[in-house]
Amino acid sequence: MFKQYLGGRLFLYASAIFIIAVTIWFVNNLSARIEQEETKKVATWVAATRTLFVSSPTDANLNLAIEIVTNNNTIPLILTDQDGNIIDSRNLDSTRIMRDPHYLAHELADFKKQHPPFRMEIDHNLKLYNSIYYGDSYILKMVRYYPYIQLAVVAVFIGVVLLALSSTNRATQNQVWVGWAKETAHQLGTPLSSIEAWLEMLKTNPDNDPFVSELQKDLDRLKLIADRFSKIGSVPRLEETEVGQQIEYMVSYMRKRASQKVQFYVEPHEQPVMAMLSPPLFDWVLENLLKNALDAMESGMGEISVRMEEHPGHLIIDVHDTGKGIPKANFEKVFKPGFSTKKRGWGLGLSLARRIIEDYHKGRIYVKSSEAGKGTTFRIWLKK
Repeated sequence: MFKQYLGGRLFLYASAIFIIAVTIWFVNNLSARIEQEETKKVATWVAATRTLFVSSPTDANLNLAIEIVTNNNTIPLILTDQDGNIIDSRNLDSTRIMRDPHYLAHELADFKKQHPPFRMEIDHNLKLYNSIYYGDSYILKMVRYYPYIQLAVVAVFIGVVLLALSSTNRATQNQVWVGWAKETAHQLGTPLSSIEAWLEMLKTNPDNDPFVSELQKDLDRLKLIADRFSKIGSVPRLEETEVGQQIEYMVSYMRKRASQKVQFYVEPHEQPVMAMLSPPLFDWVLENLLKNALDAMESGMGEISVRMEEHPGHLIIDVHDTGKGIPKANFEKVFKPGFSTKKRGWGLGLSLARRIIEDYHKGRIYVKSSEAGKGTTFRIWLKK
């Protein structure tokens, strides 16, 4: 399903890029042709206007010149004298001309930026001439800019489609996660009940006391794991928790189960640091990080350190190991379901850890840094 979603998204991106490229090419080509035609029309209009100035009433070209001049009702024009004073205008908003004394000056400044002017000689001896400045017609402006509006609409549409696909995909993943977790908790529940019953029978014989206590610890541990699975998908109950104690508890738990060649360090914090947590789920995250840190030590020896920083409104927890490290290309992949570098790994631990921190605690978890042969640091960011 994820591959289908990814393939669909790539197809939409490719289609969007193709449509945009073709549209921009077509619009630029069409607007360039229209602009050339309008420039020719202005040149013809200037020539016709010049004919009106110099022709006699009996000139055969006079009627044609009048028709050309009067038929221009689309291209905006401004005429100035040799000193740059505005003497006439065509195809501009007459209401604004009357209402705003600076309107023509602003339009003239825009026309000067758009096109070079045509020069129309009035009197060669007196060196009198007019300059004709012109701007883009309304049609040309529409051709240039309207397709971009369409592209914006298409972009919004594609964005909505992608958002819908992403939401659907995430909802499906959530259903799979919740179903898997609930079923696992259910499957664990039945044998745990039986084991608990057998353990109670063993307790009736005092000779069993040396190993019954250890069995009870393991049973409690299995109950905790089942409880964690049952909480996936439900709204967790966050409670104010002393974070340092949770860290000390999990490090102590993992220290007893790790090789003596692995040294654990917890940086002490002077004052208790409180945060809103779901202790069972938060312990699960720490356990996953510490287990991964142990697995990263291929030689079976090294150091694992946990450091906490308190900031206004949030706190940071860094879990560092001296293991083999993670390639930078895999910094995000390690949180994807199914990704694992272990031969028998399921690739679910860090994915669950991210869901617990980001979905339930509204925090962040990521690979802060890693270097081959020197170790990795995972960072947890939590609201206080």
